[in-house]
Formats: sequence, C-alpha cells, structure tokens
Amino acid sequence: MTLSRDGVVGFICLALSLAMLILTWGLPPAVLVPIGPAFYPRVVVSVMALLSVLLIVFDISAGRARADAPTAPSPPANYRLVLATFVEFGLYVALLPLIGFRLSTFLFVVALQITLEWPGSKTRWLLVLLIGVATSLICHFVFEDYLSVLLPRGTWSGL
Repeated sequence: MTLSRDGVVGFICLALSLAMLILTWGLPPAVLVPIGPAFYPRVVVSVMALLSVLLIVFDISAGRARADAPTAPSPPANYRLVLATFVEFGLYVALLPLIGFRLSTFLFVVALQITLEWPGSKTRWLLVLLIGVATSLICHFVFEDYLSVLLPRGTWSGL
C-alpha cells in the first residue's frame, strides 16, 4: 500500500485532530448554559477527524486504481492564483476594522469568486452577488444573533 501526498496529509490531519480533541477535555464545563465552551471545538475537530479518515480511505482506494492505470501528467501549478487569493485575504483582514464585517465579507466573497472563475453572463454575475450577500448575512446572523459573538464594526461605515 502506497500513499500519495493526500494520504500522508490525511494521517497528519487525523493525528492533529485527535490531539486537539484530547485537549478539549481540559476545557472547563458549562456553568449556566447547557452547551459549554468545549462543544463547538469538539464538533469542528470531530468533523476534521472524519474528513481526514475519508481522505485516507479515498487515497488508498485511488492508489489501487493508480497502480492499474497509466500515469497522467499533472496540471501545472497556478502560483498567480495562489498569490491572488492570499492578497485578497490580506485585504479582507485589513478592511475588517475599517468597513466592518458585513461589508468586507461581502467584498471578499465576491472578489474571490471572480478571481477563481470569471462570471461570463449576467446570470453568473447575479449569482456571484447573491452568494456574497447570503454569505455575509448568514455569517452575521449566526455569529451575532445566535452565538452572541461581537463582529468587527467599521470605523468608516459603522456597520
């Protein structure tokens, strides 16, 4: 059994997620509410562990298929796209305190979608804008209203 990079990364992520899951047992228990401070980290880390196991299983099953099939050339690395994504994320972080969470999240999601795939029609442009609005509003409602997490307000916009 030979593993590709995906399988190795799967094992590394599985080990990290199990280690972090063990660390969550040291968090204090809930005092006044039914869900304590360890609940959400345990959910996220458990999902990470599950996805890591799936990555390992898929890599092992693909390894059997790779052994039978001729090797195909891999696509060239797109470093410009990686750099553009990092620049957009950096601008997102820089704009958070200036224009606030809602507006900067909308702009980041729209810009990232355009960077990854240019919308070729009016329908695609509308879809890009709707996804940006929906992402910003859903994140705002989940974190501000449901979880009571204060999100950054913009010094320029007040939003």
